Amino acid sequence: MAWLAENLAPLMFLGLVLFLLYGFPVVFALGACGLFFGLIGIELGLLSPAFFQALPLRIFGIMQNETLLAVPFFTLMGLVLERSGMAEDLLDTIGQLFGSVRGGLAFAVIFVGALLAATTGVVAASVISMGLISLPIMLRYGYDRKLATGVIAASGTLAQILPPSLVLIVLADQLGKSVGDLYKGAFIPAFALVGLYVLYVVGLALLRPRALPALPPEARVIREDDGSSGTRSVVVLAAIATVVGIAFGQHYGELVAWLGGGEPQDRPIDETVVVATCVAAGLAFVFALVNRVFRLGLLSRMAERVTFVLIPPLALIFLVLGTIFLGVATPTEGGAMGAVGAMLLALARRRLSFSLLVQALKGTTVLSSFVMFILIGATIFNLTFQGVGGSHWVQHLLTQLPGGEVGFLIFAALFVFVLAFFLDYFELAFIVVPLLGPAAHALGIDLIWFGVLIAMVMQTSFMHPPFGFALFFLRSVAPAGEYVDSVTGKKIRGISTAEIYWGAIPFLILQLVMVGLLIAFPSLVTMSFSQVETVDLEKIEIPVGDRDGERKAPRNRMTPRGARAGDRGRNGAAAPGFPGDATCARG
Repeated sequence: MAWLAENLAPLMFLGLVLFLLYGFPVVFALGACGLFFGLIGIELGLLSPAFFQALPLRIFGIMQNETLLAVPFFTLMGLVLERSGMAEDLLDTIGQLFGSVRGGLAFAVIFVGALLAATTGVVAASVISMGLISLPIMLRYGYDRKLATGVIAASGTLAQILPPSLVLIVLADQLGKSVGDLYKGAFIPAFALVGLYVLYVVGLALLRPRALPALPPEARVIREDDGSSGTRSVVVLAAIATVVGIAFGQHYGELVAWLGGGEPQDRPIDETVVVATCVAAGLAFVFALVNRVFRLGLLSRMAERVTFVLIPPLALIFLVLGTIFLGVATPTEGGAMGAVGAMLLALARRRLSFSLLVQALKGTTVLSSFVMFILIGATIFNLTFQGVGGSHWVQHLLTQLPGGEVGFLIFAALFVFVLAFFLDYFELAFIVVPLLGPAAHALGIDLIWFGVLIAMVMQTSFMHPPFGFALFFLRSVAPAGEYVDSVTGKKIRGISTAEIYWGAIPFLILQLVMVGLLIAFPSLVTMSFSQVETVDLEKIEIPVGDRDGERKAPRNRMTPRGARAGDRGRNGAAAPGFPGDATCARG
């Protein structure tokens, strides 16, 4: 009995693993383990029966957590957009734009995947849409089958790391950090991963040009009257808008200072990028609209088509992420605006119907209920686990790993990577992150950086052969047997499951490379938080009265804001549960 009392925490974790391996539903496995081992703890004298009086308060705390309201809002936004046909329009237009380039369809899939990730945030919707639309075209024109399946699955998983990701919302809640801060931290790593995908396709296009052919002339349907593609007009319009956007972004801090009546300050890089992109997109849209209304003939058909297809989703991205990054709205408010904006966008395209709205609301209810019930089960498990000393056991185990901070990060990444074979990303966030978070904080690791790192590792759960969900989604829409192409009339061999698995491996390796880069270069995450207010100690003056013969306090006895490094992480953010503001040093 003494041995059982000393080792109840590891036995509890082992019991949960056995429940999950047996295939028991996760929410009931968590709740059952928490209650069962809680009763054992009471019998062993480790817990008091009154200990579980805290459980109703914790559950009510979950229901009153306004941060979690962002989950149904962003889910509704994604489902409305997914059913409004936006993915089809984007893939068709961007495919035509890059059609004359080797690997153009692969570039279009990556670009549209990133855009869908920043608007819909739903992996299943992205993979299925691109699989239905792009895969038949790639097979029709002789793309390498493994590359075609791999690039579609990998681009669809970008929804898990690109804001407004649902995973980042859950991770922020579990780590006790701001959702907006986690969004800012994931901004640069997410686009760096997109850049790795693009570099991989470019490398294949150079080394194996036959594997990524350009579209034949007859497949490029958007043309001018003289037969030209009109891409030159797109390049000129994009260049002008980009130059104006960059120039505005460089002076954005001065404009904010002028409007606020303060001194100009450097703005965070993610905020500057969002503002510059918004200005560039707005300029391009206004110019294209004026050109069409007054029939100026300054833009090609391709330029007009690209502008009117791309700008609405970009405007929605700014409405959501721009307002969050600028500090105008909280993530919950941004999600609400995004849901309304998605409905307005679908209404403007004349694709919003009552049945579509009902389907989207049903899907939102199912996913939100799924998240909330798993969170309740995880709360029951964590309450008992903490009560029997599990947090101390885990923290002692993880902080004693060889290699210190780097050793812990490598172990955490490998641990989540292996568990991702068997657990969903929500389950990982609710089960594993509460165990790893306290140990990371004890080692002095910034929790925003740690959260983005874990989110990047959790993204690999969608690409794991043979359990990756993105691979299952693609398998459900990829042709399994031989079929006759509707355009060419030729017979095309279907896609085998092995080809889908082998196609995913290179992109899975790229995701792991990105994880290594995050460990090696934390500034990829902390760059947005690196602007620390500096204080010139020689210029600090503290006027103190000489009342009643009181001795004047000496100068420079004030600790500058942000100087208490012990309460700060790598990026200067306050650690959870500790005071964030510096205090005056007492004489």
